[in-house]
Amino acid sequence: MNTSGKTGKNSFRSKCAYGFADIYGGGAFVIISTFFTVFLTKALGMPVALAGTIPLIGKVWDAVTDPIMGNIVDRTSSRFGAKRFYLLIGSFCSGISFLLMWVHLSSGSMTAAYIFYMLMYMLFSTGFTIVMVPYNALLPDMIEDYTERAGYSGVRMMFSTFGAILAGLIPSLLIRDNTNPGQYFLVALIFSVIFFIVILITFLGTWEKRREPVRVSLTKSFTQSLTVYKSRSYRIFIAIFLTGQGAADFVTGLAVYYVDDVLNAYGGGRFTYLMAVILLSQFVGTILLSPLMAKTSKKLPLLLGFPIRIAATLALLFFSYDGADFRVILALSFIIGLGMAGSSTTIYAILADMADVDMLITSLNRPGTCSAMATFIRKIATGLSSTIIGLLLGAVGYNEKLAAEGARQALSTQHGIAMIYIFAPIILMVLAIIFTVLFPMEKKEFAIIHKDIARRQGQDMSKASPEEIRIIEKVTGFSYERLWNPENAMKFRVAEK
Repeated sequence: MNTSGKTGKNSFRSKCAYGFADIYGGGAFVIISTFFTVFLTKALGMPVALAGTIPLIGKVWDAVTDPIMGNIVDRTSSRFGAKRFYLLIGSFCSGISFLLMWVHLSSGSMTAAYIFYMLMYMLFSTGFTIVMVPYNALLPDMIEDYTERAGYSGVRMMFSTFGAILAGLIPSLLIRDNTNPGQYFLVALIFSVIFFIVILITFLGTWEKRREPVRVSLTKSFTQSLTVYKSRSYRIFIAIFLTGQGAADFVTGLAVYYVDDVLNAYGGGRFTYLMAVILLSQFVGTILLSPLMAKTSKKLPLLLGFPIRIAATLALLFFSYDGADFRVILALSFIIGLGMAGSSTTIYAILADMADVDMLITSLNRPGTCSAMATFIRKIATGLSSTIIGLLLGAVGYNEKLAAEGARQALSTQHGIAMIYIFAPIILMVLAIIFTVLFPMEKKEFAIIHKDIARRQGQDMSKASPEEIRIIEKVTGFSYERLWNPENAMKFRVAEK
């Protein structure tokens, strides 16, 4: 397989090969955020507040595994390329770990069930880390051009959204009785096979530039990982990531409760219709926004999509009751889905550029570490949203016993679920818009960052102008004289302007 990247590197086929693995990245968390808490509460009878803590505990485990994995990737030397080597391993890990989450533990002890599913979630998180940390780090070592990266990121988001469509539609079609654990396991089996295949395709169809491994001991993994946050651009990017993806997680995580308990419309395939509309509109939105992003700004999809999504979400206030016209709900959900596409399109396009800023700060090529901490934050967003959803459902009086019996929740609880479904994403979207406006790097700034890296590598003999220095300091958060210093990667101390 091509390792130089010279043959057809900007072809649509190459972009598709790169994007395939994000069927896993985009699909796995849709299933988990939409159905895992439902599986635990409605199929197994676990209290919602208890079930909601499992993803959060998994994030504590991620705090250990993600930094270590980022360090391992940056330290690895392989004939396949460091990132692609772990994609090969991860293709097996992903399928097995995902399947085990949905095994029906026939134990009468709620404590035993809680411990079992907590451990399975941790195992899945480890498998996800093995795949997504190197995958998120791969593009900077495939493509250097800012615009070409945007093209690859756009195609990747199309596959990610397609994965989300599969992850929304297939479970909705197969889980006809959300109290039947066997139906959840069948869905998990199907997706385990899908995830294995798509990751393997990306391994086979991509390339990776050979780079000198970073020699940092594993004992320094945590300190080294935390130092990526010293970059001003990376901190703002993480804020965009956390709020933007968190806004999406609240929609997918509450969709079942909103349709079932608020609209009383789970039966008759209407939940499937809702998920289909949201996910298909995300796919349409990605197709529309990706070319626009490549021609304008990586910020544009989010800044354009979220205000539209906020307006459509607020309109749900007038239709969130039993017997509401479901056609209106579907129309508003289509607009919401279009807006959701803007978030993921912007976020992953920006992520590909974060390793370049970090390299100017540290002089080290650390795409694995930059990816690891972004992957960690992505899982934090999902874990926090699941936990907060569980706590908020408990706060509005959600009764898991009534849910297990298929009975309706109290009217006050229905109203509370509707308010959470509407206003929690809106708050996060407003914050995401603010952070995106504040993000300091676009195409002009990226070119200046690359030019200064070339200067420090002895490939450009020009001298930085005062305007270039000002931009570099704004993007990095460091004074110009303190850049290109490996100590910036090894010690977590204030080294900013």
